[in-house]
Amino acid sequence: VQFVESGGGLVQRGGSLRPSCAASGFTLDNYDIAWFRQAPGKEREGVSCISKSDGDTSYANSVKGRFTISRDNAKNTAYLQIESLKPEDTAVYYCATGHPPSCGYLDTPRGYVLFGNWGQGTQVTVSS
Repeated sequence: VQFVESGGGLVQRGGSLRPSCAASGFTLDNYDIAWFRQAPGKEREGVSCISKSDGDTSYANSVKGRFTISRDNAKNTAYLQIESLKPEDTAVYYCATGHPPSCGYLDTPRGYVLFGNWGQGTQVTVSS
């Protein structure tokens, strides 16, 4: 019971990627879905969340206007469209589920402890 992330890669500054995470063993439409990232030596950081109830989205200030989260409940998959990548976006990206209203805790200190069903992550590396 976990997510399987894919779609990371190595891109140049200004490039785009679209990581995805497919749910295995559970149904996405029961949960809020969040994307987190963790760079070497840094705390895990919440970047975006989409709510179960109305699809409302939230973003960390550092990614607003560049990242777009979406979900396809029919495919049991969530996505993170990333535009205008910067070297500081380099990290392992994870998705996870939360029980509403978990999206409200996305950017609180250690907010990730409220989320579960973590996958193995997908590496995003941005070269300058």
